[in-house]
Formats: sequence, structure tokens, C-alpha cells
Amino acid sequence: MHTNKLANPGPLGLMGFGMTTVLLNLHNAGFFPLTSVIISMGIFFGGLAQIMAGLLEYKKGNTFGMTAFISYGSFWLSLVGILLLPRLGLAEPTDATVLGIYLALWGVFTLFMFFGTLCANRALQFIFASLTLLFALLAIGNITGNPALLTFAGYEGVICGASAIYLAMAEVLNEQFGRTVLPIGAVTAKGAEPVPATA
Repeated sequence: MHTNKLANPGPLGLMGFGMTTVLLNLHNAGFFPLTSVIISMGIFFGGLAQIMAGLLEYKKGNTFGMTAFISYGSFWLSLVGILLLPRLGLAEPTDATVLGIYLALWGVFTLFMFFGTLCANRALQFIFASLTLLFALLAIGNITGNPALLTFAGYEGVICGASAIYLAMAEVLNEQFGRTVLPIGAVTAKGAEPVPATA
């Protein structure tokens, strides 16, 4: 009997998150200004591609993957809105303190999601742990007005984004070759199925 195997949407969402995170944090680290490159990636890859991946995770019955991808996709779209709406005259600009609170809320959400990765692979755990730290650094840096902390957060964010890119490529290559090409530190509880690797 023929059965259709559903593709794993995880790598798409991870790559959308990872590449956009690296790009934004290269800016935070001071390598280049905030331009249309980051805005466009935030809308189309960080935003829409992650939301699409989340909807596909819903189809697969993966509550964690759906929640993560749709939430972080919406994060990117909301961040673009924070940047663009004032320039379009549609809203007042956000001051650094309020932006810090916004980032802190995302940090709290990410911390709870990190606890959800403790039964998943080590690579996914690293992504969520480093993302929790990134939101904390960005929140504190904005609230206190500490540019050095924001610059440091940029470097930490590049590492976080790169880890998501690694996991995305590991999932693609490991599936393509039918063996472990790039290790992800798989964790399986005794008698339990491996948890899908999504972020």
C-alpha cells in the first residue's frame, strides 16, 4: 500500500530563523547599518517562511514546532513593523526602554520554549539557550542604554543564528544520505521516540 511521507518542514523554519538572525546581529555587532537587506529578510524569510513552516508542523501534529515557527516568524514581522511604521507615519517611534520590554517578553517566551527542548537534541537545546541569552542581552542593553552590551549581543546572536543554520543543514543532509553526516546530539528517552528537531 502506497503511503505519502510528509516532508520535514523543520529545516525551512530553522534556516529562515538562522540566516535572518545572523544578518541582523552582524548589524548589531557593528559590521553594517540597518538597510533594506535586513528588512526584506525579516519579512520574507525570517517572517513568512517561518510561518509557513509552522503551518506545516501543525499538519504533522508537532505542537512545539508550530508554536516556535509561527511565533518567531511573527516576531520578525513585528520587528519590521516597529522599524517601518514610524517611517511611514503610521505609529509613534518606540523608545529604547519599551523596545527592551518587548525583547524581554520574547526572552521569557524563549526560556519556556527552551525547557521544551530538554527532551530533544543537543543542537536544538543550544539554539534556544543561546536565543534566551540573546533576548536577555538585547533587553538589558536597550533598557540601560549600554551600547557595548548591544555590540556583544550582536556577536552572541551570530553564534545563535549559525547554530540554527547548522541544525537545518544537518537535518537536510542526514535525511538525504540516510545516515548521520552532521551530528546533532540526538537524545532519546528510554522507550520513547526521538523528538522532531524543530525551532
